[in-house]
Amino acid sequence: MGMLKAVLFDIDGTLVNSNDAHARAWVNGFAEFGLTVDFNHVRRCIGMGGDKLMPAVSGIVEESSMGRQIANRRRDLFKKHFLPRISAFQDSARLVSALRYRGYRLVAASSAKQDELQLLLKIAGVDRLLDAATSSDDAEESKPDPDIIEAAMKRLKVTSAEAVMIGDTPYDIEAARRADVPTIAFRCGGWGDADLKNAVGIYDGPWDLLEKIDQSLLAARVAVET
Repeated sequence: MGMLKAVLFDIDGTLVNSNDAHARAWVNGFAEFGLTVDFNHVRRCIGMGGDKLMPAVSGIVEESSMGRQIANRRRDLFKKHFLPRISAFQDSARLVSALRYRGYRLVAASSAKQDELQLLLKIAGVDRLLDAATSSDDAEESKPDPDIIEAAMKRLKVTSAEAVMIGDTPYDIEAARRADVPTIAFRCGGWGDADLKNAVGIYDGPWDLLEKIDQSLLAARVAVET
């Protein structure tokens, strides 16, 4: 690994406490079309792109007529009923600010759609702290494929040797691995250490990494280019 210059952030479950809300929006969306899906199954799939989650939990593909209707309804339900109640995890903005102060370039690398992502960044309090944001709209394939990770690095013009991912699901870790990027994982998204075992470091959440940052992979201060 070369000198780290960039940090790629997943947002859902990493900086904002939204994974349960996403799962419930999916369950409710399916229910409105007469389909029962198991909440726990859906919850374990949060972190994938919706195009991968939908067939995994229901056998319906997003490109089908019903798939598009369910996905659109899920999006409406999430924005109207769940998004207003979502909050940031403790010290999310402070962690991002600390990394910015150390000279890292910062980018969101999220499976969310661009319109949802912008709202989530505001909830996290980091919308003005990041250098860029990439979403599922910027990628051909969603997580755990590496496209979003690669798009984020391209946006910042950094290589995989210069980047590290921060996420909360095995899908973040796998997407980053496929792009040759190491991952720092957070437990706050609901996954256990066994699920996150391929991360280079595991922390409780933003507050925990912030407290231990000088003993982490992110301890070094980046030389700011002029």
